[in-house]
Amino acid sequence: MAQIKTSSFHSSHARVDQAPKDGRPEFAFIGRSNVGKSSLINMLAQRKELAHTSGKPGKTQLLNYYLINDSWFLTDLPGYGYAKQSKKTRSKWEKRMENYFLKRQTLVSAFVLIDSNVPPQEIDLEFVNWLGEHGIPFVLAFTKTDRRKAKDGAHVAAFQERLKEYWEELPPAFLTSAVKEIGRDEVLTYVESALNTVNWPFYADTATR
Repeated sequence: MAQIKTSSFHSSHARVDQAPKDGRPEFAFIGRSNVGKSSLINMLAQRKELAHTSGKPGKTQLLNYYLINDSWFLTDLPGYGYAKQSKKTRSKWEKRMENYFLKRQTLVSAFVLIDSNVPPQEIDLEFVNWLGEHGIPFVLAFTKTDRRKAKDGAHVAAFQERLKEYWEELPPAFLTSAVKEIGRDEVLTYVESALNTVNWPFYADTATR
């Protein structure tokens, strides 16, 4: 299992062409607004305020980079699906995320966070399928599994059943809880394995396609 010995905020960027170009590998975290992304990041790093949590959905608007062990980035991406966002804002988000996922060569894998307390959401399914269609490596992380509605696993099972309508083989998935620290070892083991199977580092001039 990968050990997180040091973690720190590195930088925030409005566009992918402004992101770090030092060739360090990165793992991106993304999901619907209010899915518990910041809490999960803090749990993994075991730092309560590494990523700022907020009760207001849609607060994260930038690409936020956190440097882990001075060797790889954990990238906090803007959430999607906030109902009060205008069509213009949603369109802007879609373009930025398309640029990120299609151009960011140092991306090792994305973690798509899914709220295990709610039934399958079309916007999550659409985003997961978009990643698959474009060959973007990713895994699923079901969040808030300690809560009452999630404990029987019904929503997780339902989401995976919906994916079977499109996927012959389901993407890897982790059950997580920031409160109970569920899934931390499994996620960090995956990160370590992924880092060990990719030829790093990229050179700075190839950090973006």
